[in-house]
Order: sequence, then structure tokens, then C-alpha cells
Amino acid sequence: MIRTVETDLITENIKEMCIEANYYLSPDMDRAMKQAADTEKSELGKKILNQLQENLKIADEETIPICQDTGMAVVFLEVGQDVHFEGISVEDAVNEGVRRGYAEGYLRKSVVGDPLIRENTKDNTPAVIHYSIVPGDKVKITVAPKGFGSENMSRIFLLKPADGAEGVKDAIVRAVQDAGPNACPPMVVGVGIGGTFEKCALLAKKALTRPVGEHSDIPYIEEMEAKLLQKINGLGIGPGGLGGSTTALAVNINTYATHIAGLPVAVNICCHVNRHVTREV
Repeated sequence: MIRTVETDLITENIKEMCIEANYYLSPDMDRAMKQAADTEKSELGKKILNQLQENLKIADEETIPICQDTGMAVVFLEVGQDVHFEGISVEDAVNEGVRRGYAEGYLRKSVVGDPLIRENTKDNTPAVIHYSIVPGDKVKITVAPKGFGSENMSRIFLLKPADGAEGVKDAIVRAVQDAGPNACPPMVVGVGIGGTFEKCALLAKKALTRPVGEHSDIPYIEEMEAKLLQKINGLGIGPGGLGGSTTALAVNINTYATHIAGLPVAVNICCHVNRHVTREV
């Protein structure tokens, strides 16, 4: 049965989600940050985490962004194959939602229309949009505004198959170590393994939207996530890069099939706010 979805509904939800993501920490990140403040071993690290908690509390109470870098809007659309859209194009609807959200939410506009000429578009559009077609008649929307302090610290590795699991783990730890304080730790580490050059990067980006505390349903990958988190937290980078036992809150890994001659690995790092909001319409 075909279900009609007006694109105005997409616009309205995107607008609200841009504001929500930038004003309020998601429930999973809120829990993870509070737990980190309780378990951090370094006194300075604990102090930094408590200061971050205070910042989040002020943002909530005063309805202001949780970070001055309100990011470039990254939008994932999982569209049911039984959905028929009516109205303006879906891409235009998404961008209109971003435009309204960043204007009505008084959010910083950080997007330049050309990567070299670098003239600000003044409304934070265009968004980066990823589409997938899935069974059903719903549209699942995830909005994840991405700040570039952490985005700039992300890496891609085209490893040899012979490098194996140990080579993958070494690459991930090296990426975090190189990022150091620049990714505003404690961070969430999104990892994509497999696919092609661009596929593993998309896997890593999507991994950042998985709630902290939810693990891969592949047993050996779940084990790898846990071991990498332990190893990363042993680096001593700590909250704010000032030392401590909490460098990362989670390591989320997504995998995909790949070619016999390759082992692509992408590491997409996100800062301590790791903004993401998901809705279904």
C-alpha cells in the first residue's frame, strides 16, 4: 500500500531536529558523560568533565547551543519503498528545514558554497544528505550536525588484507592518538571497515549516530569495540586533552563486504557532544 508523505512534513521535522540537536545532548550521550564524570581517575580530568556538565546544564536552562560550532548538517534519510512524496523535491525540503532551523534557532552558519572561493551561504545550507531505500511506508530521519574540530581529525586507511585485524586496530588507535586534544575529547570514535574508499567513510559516519552503549551485533566486532575503547582510554589523552582515563566514550564499528585485494578503514571522530537526533514520520 502506497503512503503519501508531504515534503512539508520533512521540512518541519528537519527544522525542529536541527534546533534540538544543537541545544540538547542526546539521552545516550548525557548518560555516558555523567558516567564518565563518576569514573574518571584523574582529578583534573574529573574537573574538566564536571565543567562540561555545567556547560550542558547552562545550555539547557538558557536555551542556547551546547557548542559554538553548530556544525554542518548531515542528514540520513531511510525511505520506505512504499512512500510517495508530494510537494517540493526531497532535497529542497531537507535544505529548507536546515535553513529554517538555523535561522529560528539562532545557530551559527558555517557553510561556504564553494570549497575554494569560500563565500558563506548565510543559512548553513546545503546539507550533506545520505539516502537509503528500505522496506515499509515510513521515513526515518537522522540529523547529525558535525563540527569540524573533530571532523578534521578523521582519517581513512587503505590497508592491505594481510594487515588483518591487528592492522585495523593499530590504524584506529593511531588516528585517535594523532587527533589528541584537537577532537575535543572525550570523543566518540566511529569506524567503518570494508566496502570501498567512499563506503567505509559513510559506514564510519553512520556509526557515530548509533547510541552510546549499543554494540555491534557481530560478536567479534563487539569484542573489538570493547578492546579498542580500553586501549584508547589507556592513551592518557583524557578530557580536554589534559590527561586522564576518559579519552573516548565509545568506539562504534560498522562493517561491509569488500574486495579480495583491499581492507579499507575509516575513522570518523566526534567530540564530546556527538549531536544526533532521530525521528520517524
